[in-house]
Amino acid sequence: MKVVIFDMDGTLLDSKKDITSSINYVRKMNHNLSEVSEEYVVEAINMEVRTLSKLFYETPIYEDRDRELFESYYENECTKNVYLYDGVEDMLEELVSKDIKISVATNAPTQFALRMLEHLRVKKLFDVIIGADMVKNSKPSPEMLEYILKYYRFDKNSHKAWMVGDNTKDILSAHAAGIEPIFVTWGFTAISTQSVVAKEPKEVLEIVL
Repeated sequence: MKVVIFDMDGTLLDSKKDITSSINYVRKMNHNLSEVSEEYVVEAINMEVRTLSKLFYETPIYEDRDRELFESYYENECTKNVYLYDGVEDMLEELVSKDIKISVATNAPTQFALRMLEHLRVKKLFDVIIGADMVKNSKPSPEMLEYILKYYRFDKNSHKAWMVGDNTKDILSAHAAGIEPIFVTWGFTAISTQSVVAKEPKEVLEIVL
C-alpha cells in the first residue's frame, strides 16, 4: 500500500485572496487597521516561527472575537476565488487510478477544508480530510499524519507513505511521523532547500509511482 498525504493551502489550492480579504475584514471591523497584502499574508503563514495574531491583528494572542469574526466571514468567502493549481486535479485522479490512498492534513479548520475541496469537486477523491481542530497539536506535530496512517492501518515495514506540502511545518511533521516528505514549489513557497522537491504536480507522480 502507498499513501500520499497532502497539505491543502499553497499545495493543492490557492486560497490567498480569500484568506487575505477575510483577515482584512477583521482588521477593519475589530481593530480599525489598514489592509495588508496577499504577499504579506503568505509570508506570515509560511514563517516557521510566528505569532499570527500579532502579525495580522497586532494582539499578543488570538482573541476569541477575532477568531469568531474571521470564521463567520471566511465561511462564505473561502469559495469565492479559490482554485486548484494547474495539474493538481490530474495528479490526484492519476494517484487514485493507481490505487494509491490519498488524504489531506491541513492546519486550517476542517469545516473550511471540506467546503473548499467540495467546491473544487475533488473532495470525493480523499479518504480522510483532517484539520487542526481535530487534533490537540497541529503541524509540525505529527498528530494529523498519525491519525491518517492509523486509519489506513499503515505498517511502516510493508507500506510506504509521503507528506506533500509547501511549508517547513509539513516537512517536520513528515519526519516526526516517520514518512517521506515532498516539498512543492508551485504554490505559496517558490524556493526550497529540501532534499526532495517537486516543481509541478506531475513530479509528485514520478516520485510516488
